[in-house]
Amino acid sequence: MFRHRFLIICLVLLGVFLLNTVADAQKSMTVQVQEGQLRATPSHFGKITAKIFYGDGVTVLEEKGDWKRVSVADGKGQGWLHGSALTSKRTILKAGRSQAGTSVSQDEIALAGKGFSEEVEKEYRKSNANLDYAWINRMETIRISPRQMENFIEDGRLVLRGEGGRP
Repeated sequence: MFRHRFLIICLVLLGVFLLNTVADAQKSMTVQVQEGQLRATPSHFGKITAKIFYGDGVTVLEEKGDWKRVSVADGKGQGWLHGSALTSKRTILKAGRSQAGTSVSQDEIALAGKGFSEEVEKEYRKSNANLDYAWINRMETIRISPRQMENFIEDGRLVLRGEGGRP
């Protein structure tokens, strides 16, 4: 009788332990973009508090819509990161002459999420050959630093109530 109770208690404890391990594993994610920015708020306009890179491990602490508040495994800090920059798959970096073939920029992830790809662009250009893409190409080379963005928001007295300024 004592042996059966002991066995049942051990099985229950083992089950609880395994459930906690599965829950912890679900909270662990990996950065899947070349460079990600941890932000103070869950918004693309939030102040950048730290940068993280492809393959960095994070622990998800909280979720708000598509945003996740994460803690970086190696102590780089905490902040909000858009969910599209993360994967639950384990990422393995290998030494070699080139960068890992699966790393992409945040811009590429965002465009892919909207259904825009290199093939879509080629098809669009083909069907709209009369359009001048020079200004689009020029705009793609413009880089705005985080500090410039912060100054713009501050100088313009913009109030960002939600993601992208939406209330």
